[in-house]
Amino acid sequence: MRLYDIARPVLFSLPAETAHGSVHTLLETVQGTPIAAAMARRYTVSDDRLATEAFGQDFSNPVGVAAGFDKNGTVPNALAALGFGFAEVGGVTAEPQAGNARPRMFRLREDGGLVNRMGLNNEGGAAVGERLSSTDAPFPLGVNIAKSEHVGTDAAPADYRETYEQVAAGGDFFVVNVSCPNSQGFEELQNRAAMTAIFEELQAAGAAPLLVKLSPDLPDPAVEDALELVTELDLDGVVATNTTTERPEGLRSPNASETGGLSGRPIEGRATEMVRFVAERVDVPVVGVGGVASAESAYRKIRAGASLVQLYTGLVYEGPSLARDINAGLCDLLERDGFDSIDEAVGADL
Repeated sequence: MRLYDIARPVLFSLPAETAHGSVHTLLETVQGTPIAAAMARRYTVSDDRLATEAFGQDFSNPVGVAAGFDKNGTVPNALAALGFGFAEVGGVTAEPQAGNARPRMFRLREDGGLVNRMGLNNEGGAAVGERLSSTDAPFPLGVNIAKSEHVGTDAAPADYRETYEQVAAGGDFFVVNVSCPNSQGFEELQNRAAMTAIFEELQAAGAAPLLVKLSPDLPDPAVEDALELVTELDLDGVVATNTTTERPEGLRSPNASETGGLSGRPIEGRATEMVRFVAERVDVPVVGVGGVASAESAYRKIRAGASLVQLYTGLVYEGPSLARDINAGLCDLLERDGFDSIDEAVGADL
């Protein structure tokens, strides 16, 4: 039995956000200690077949932590010790935000999912940027930048620029979040005019590499419109996808009725199809997110066109060995299918 099989019932006896905070505190405590070095020896899979390059960054493996897990950039080195190849911190806004009222995170135990309506709670760009600029992370570190709650559509470009300038020194790539389902005004940003204004303002500030994070709830024509902008504005990548406000049929947990963004196993199929849809239409790296909790689920997104994958909810259910298990399993799957590298498997099903 894994140690996490013993710890999980204890964590699951706590409210979801409380348990998340406890895990964060533990990671902060061990970060930079001999315990973290021992974790790295236990959880890191070193295999050249897993190495890849995307938007100018070198990744030792394609498995990363999605935005939302480390909102304020406090534990990137601990996440590296758990065997991840990169992490995306945030979402970060220009000013500190408290987020929505608690409770605002809910487990769907029977379904392997989470619903959250956190509302982009974070310490603000100045605090996060200062922390990241003094952090020597051993892997590429992305920063997810988002619109401040009180800012309207017309002022959004300047707001995104302010946040970017605060965190610029600490990030290796920047993900523009125009698709958060848990904060006001984001639905108004997912159109050609609004997105063009935001990205042109960020490019004028020198922001690069720039990626856009899309919603799985957009109709296909709206996604195609956004992807045309990726090409027209020469963006560096696409993150597919954010959480969804939709509820697939067959969910068993009573928490499925909670308002907020759904993540985890229930959205795996939809997220993978979104990866495929995006990869068929752009010539930039795609980061696949949604329902990654095993080597097989990661591999499905890679074969659908994802150069990298991210996870969050999977950590809640599978525990700290997840990156190691996925990376070891990916090596086995590459060997099974006759691929010499992860790059060869990207888009194999297209």
